[in-house]
Amino acid sequence: MIGKIQRVALREVWKHEAHDFTAWLMENIDVLSDAIQMPLQNVERERSAGDFSADLVADDGEGNVVVIENQLEKSNHDHLGKLITYIAALGARTAIWIVSEPRPEHVGAVAWLNETRLATFYLLKVEAIKIGASDPAPLPTLITGPSEEAQAVGDTKKDISERHVLRRQFWTSLLERAKAKTKLHANVSPGQSSYIGASAGKQGLSFTYTIKQHQAGVELYIDGGKDSDAENRTIFDQLAAHREEIEKAFGGPLEWMRPEDSRFCRVRYVVNKGGYRDEQNKWPDIDDAMIDAMTRLEKALRPHIQKLQIQ
Repeated sequence: MIGKIQRVALREVWKHEAHDFTAWLMENIDVLSDAIQMPLQNVERERSAGDFSADLVADDGEGNVVVIENQLEKSNHDHLGKLITYIAALGARTAIWIVSEPRPEHVGAVAWLNETRLATFYLLKVEAIKIGASDPAPLPTLITGPSEEAQAVGDTKKDISERHVLRRQFWTSLLERAKAKTKLHANVSPGQSSYIGASAGKQGLSFTYTIKQHQAGVELYIDGGKDSDAENRTIFDQLAAHREEIEKAFGGPLEWMRPEDSRFCRVRYVVNKGGYRDEQNKWPDIDDAMIDAMTRLEKALRPHIQKLQIQ
């Protein structure tokens, strides 16, 4: 005969969170070790963390501190805040949060914390069950914890954030230096994108600076918006008809880009002096090369832009 699992109210098993559940967990830490696949040992109760005391503190078998916070109720902000405080105060490498009911926002918060790599976080749901007239038994379930995928996501987010900061700093430097030589981008604010542009005086045309990790560029960007494919190509073709004259005025060859599978067209010059991930003491030289190229590009194209026949 097969029995049927019955869930038991947690407060029927452990009437008091600290006196009963925490004490039981300390004596049966192997149950938690099995749930998270980590050998927890040397468990202590109520270790001080400033004005607060962590429910349980253990180590992970390699001497690293593990903080355990228990909650026989729904997860809440107060306990999450305490857990983070304990980690910082005790220098813990791992945090375990045990609750009766994890709220979705706290599941998301723990997943995000794992992405940061600041520490390793586990969120578990605890239930009590019995079969027939048996004694109740704990049923801990891992809700979210560390993973290679979470760490990879965290690394990607960190890279994106760092990239945005560096690009904003780079554009700030370039625009400040450019003011002394040209007013073309004087009203442009530094952003975090890989490009910044200023109007070329005709709708859909802009003189644009571009930046990559180790390369930069200047270009006339041609895009009149949605459904402007034909018009963009017409503008490009009118300019390309004067290619030799434009390149002579610029002082060298340009890239004439008219892809059939894209709406956009470009007249571009690549500046091989470096990019935003090069050492910042090299940025002034990169800035100056970009500003010089942009000044020459505008001078070479401006007369022809003014003569464009645009519908």
